[in-house]
Amino acid sequence: MSTRSTLKLRARLRSGLREMFDSLGFIEVDTPVLSTEVLPEPHIDPIAVHVDGLARPPHYLQASPEALMKRLLAADSGPIYQFAHAFRAGERGGLHDIEFVLLEWYAPGANLTDTAVVVERLCRTALGTNGITRISCSQAFTERAGIDPLSATLADLAAAGRQAGLQPPPGAEGASADQQWDRWFELLLAEVITPRLGHDRPTMLESWPVSQAAFARVDPADPRAARRFELFVAGVELANGWEEETSRVVLDARIAAANQVREADGRAVLPVPGRLLAAHGPEMPEGVGVALGFDRLAMLAGGFDTINAVRSFTSHE
Repeated sequence: MSTRSTLKLRARLRSGLREMFDSLGFIEVDTPVLSTEVLPEPHIDPIAVHVDGLARPPHYLQASPEALMKRLLAADSGPIYQFAHAFRAGERGGLHDIEFVLLEWYAPGANLTDTAVVVERLCRTALGTNGITRISCSQAFTERAGIDPLSATLADLAAAGRQAGLQPPPGAEGASADQQWDRWFELLLAEVITPRLGHDRPTMLESWPVSQAAFARVDPADPRAARRFELFVAGVELANGWEEETSRVVLDARIAAANQVREADGRAVLPVPGRLLAAHGPEMPEGVGVALGFDRLAMLAGGFDTINAVRSFTSHE
């Protein structure tokens, strides 16, 4: 794809999506890519930056604008969206790079049903699709792996993995039983479940096991499940989002758990984001947040199988 064609494709997508979000009452925002705080996640490594003249501790290139956008929500921003450059160490490949662009949005007062309407419109605007499919993790795993992850034991997941011809996941040996469960779930998800999703039309995979909640709230109707989803198009993970957990007590525990996993995996333990947690008081609204890979969206819109086909430069250029 020529440079001009790439630029036109990305500009057309941005323009169409800006028009869509503006029409829905969202405000476009712009948050810093450099901050002393980062939101700890088990498998995402932010890039630390030491700059002369800046106070220590180190600053971080943001792996997502999530932490700063949530602080805007607590300051009564209302619905917001952003095209943000994000940075993650060690991510390279056909669908990954160290630097990439996220389209992230937050809708106070929304739930996953409201979000499905926005997702369907976004996919229609950007990809020309018509409608979406919504499927639970329980249904997807039952149909494709013969188990329900909301009730499956570690032995059940391992047996399903062996039945699918999978080797034990890296890092399983020596890990706790809970960590082994998560690794088998993630392996089955990546190898058996998600490659089949989103080929007929965009698919929202919903109701994730609580151990995979990230920062989603637990489903009050089923405490085994989190109100989280991932969006797949042609087997590609395009977005993830959830109904936000707003309790500081719960978030404290989840951040501590994320750092425990990081330490067990040999990753750096990350500082607790105190300013973000301080914002989780009565002023923090309930709602939904979604992060969508804009480079992947452009790739799919252009009919390609690598994000490098729709980028002017990669991180090593």
